[in-house]
Amino acid sequence: MIVNYWQKDIETMKRADIEAIQLAKLKKLVDYCYNNVPFYKKKLDDAKVTADKIKELSDIKYIPYTTKEDIRDNYPYGLFAVPRNKVVRIHASSGTTGKPTVVGYTANDVNLWTDLVSRIVVSAGATQDDVAQVSFGYGLFTGALGLHYGLERIGATVIPASSGNTEKQIMLMEDLGTTTLISTPSYSLYMAEVAKEMGKTKDNFKLRLGLFGSEGCTEEMRDKLEETWGLFVTDNYGMSELTGPGVSGECIYRCGLHIAEDHYIPEIISSKTLDVLDDPSQEGELVFTTLSKEAFPLLRYRTKDISSLDYEPCKCGRTHVRMKKVTARADDMLKIKGVNVFPSQIESILVKMPHISPNYQLVITTKNYMDSIEVRVELTDSSLLEKYSELENLEKTIYNKIKTVLGIDVKITLLQPKSIERTAGKAKRIVDMRDKKTI
Repeated sequence: MIVNYWQKDIETMKRADIEAIQLAKLKKLVDYCYNNVPFYKKKLDDAKVTADKIKELSDIKYIPYTTKEDIRDNYPYGLFAVPRNKVVRIHASSGTTGKPTVVGYTANDVNLWTDLVSRIVVSAGATQDDVAQVSFGYGLFTGALGLHYGLERIGATVIPASSGNTEKQIMLMEDLGTTTLISTPSYSLYMAEVAKEMGKTKDNFKLRLGLFGSEGCTEEMRDKLEETWGLFVTDNYGMSELTGPGVSGECIYRCGLHIAEDHYIPEIISSKTLDVLDDPSQEGELVFTTLSKEAFPLLRYRTKDISSLDYEPCKCGRTHVRMKKVTARADDMLKIKGVNVFPSQIESILVKMPHISPNYQLVITTKNYMDSIEVRVELTDSSLLEKYSELENLEKTIYNKIKTVLGIDVKITLLQPKSIERTAGKAKRIVDMRDKKTI
């Protein structure tokens, strides 16, 4: 059944009504977690928190945080609030180290998840007339099935292309008249490279909308994607621990990602002090409490994502709080020569440079007890490697721009086109040689 997912009565509620719903759900959630999850029973007992202590929303501060380490320590089912035979779906994070973070869904959870994704894709401009190609990898990763179900529910035609086999993806995109592309930003750019090799331009396709996620997408990267494909790019946010995609998403005005506040309570905290920031419009670590999940509820989950909140109503009419696009993570920050460095800072510089591909890697090494950073970036044309003066000028330009932004010296290495490995999933931007592992 096709449902109108412009849910005006919910998405344009007054602030007082939103907070009344959140408070009622929060009190129930504290009881639910206490009675159904031994981990939370101990945590809440230690903190001397019961539902009765939650008199107003600000009392959420008394509830202890939950971390990814807590989830891994209780692997695989220790944080589940329902018996395993009530769980109809298992997903897990795409983490590269240690045990994955395993999450579960009841039938009601899956239905809610689908509703949330339908809500964000409609706010971004998707309709039942769209042909949506899902180029995320299907599997334990939540992105593919999440967007798939949400787009189907609004009546769109869904092509479950999955990731990889890129030439076939291009063929399907052209032959089936794909109008909406769902992928990581980096894989979308790689698809564009392959399309160009196949003699295709954006005029060969009917693309009009990009629903990108799973990795950071700076404004500069967004501009590059729009120029390359001729589509309108929107960003959406989620993680497996919180449900998957559907937690928040951009509307057509792209002035922040609307959070589904009837199902989540967001907070902004200091990663150092763990205190809630007095002014949520300041940047800090994003914390979420899930208000409606049955199988895997979370109290004050520290996402490690850096963002801020805007409680002003949006010009689209929606009143739910908007979060700033996430371009950095607390645990992605590099400390180089005493300076905090985020990959997004360097990406914003590189994607605006001529003759440079948006594919790059940051290689971190240590010599004489000092860390240093090498920026490896591809050229778009290998013939430039034969023009030494132009190459030298380009290298100096990149160096100077990064030095201006970061205030530290970096080594610039210009590479042949396609020297950096492509991936259909999250791009591996940081190579940390200090402990011989890739992040």
